[in-house]
Amino acid sequence: MNKIGGDRYTVKSAGLNPAEAVNPMVIEVMKEEGIDLSRNHPKAAFDFVKSGALFSHVITVCDKETDAGCPIFPGITKRENWPFPDPETATGSYQEKLDQVRTIRDSIKAKIIDAFEL
Repeated sequence: MNKIGGDRYTVKSAGLNPAEAVNPMVIEVMKEEGIDLSRNHPKAAFDFVKSGALFSHVITVCDKETDAGCPIFPGITKRENWPFPDPETATGSYQEKLDQVRTIRDSIKAKIIDAFEL
């Protein structure tokens, strides 16, 4: 979203149960798009809620299994859920997992372009 939307949006990213580090396969496939996530650190969505952060838009990517745990942000004017698979659930050989993570990346990119008419 930062790359596609330019300076039109301020984007924050967080997870329900963030890992200690960003998934190496996510780092690899995002690097293919010219985005370096190697210095990023996963954040917890509930930390934003607890801090009282206000957002005009929140996009969650919760699937059926995690939807009930998605946080409710106060003061939101618009909330959407885009249920994408979690890259952590990719299976198979390393190359097969990488291909699945690329598919997730490409699906998210297409959704951003479509939803925000970018």
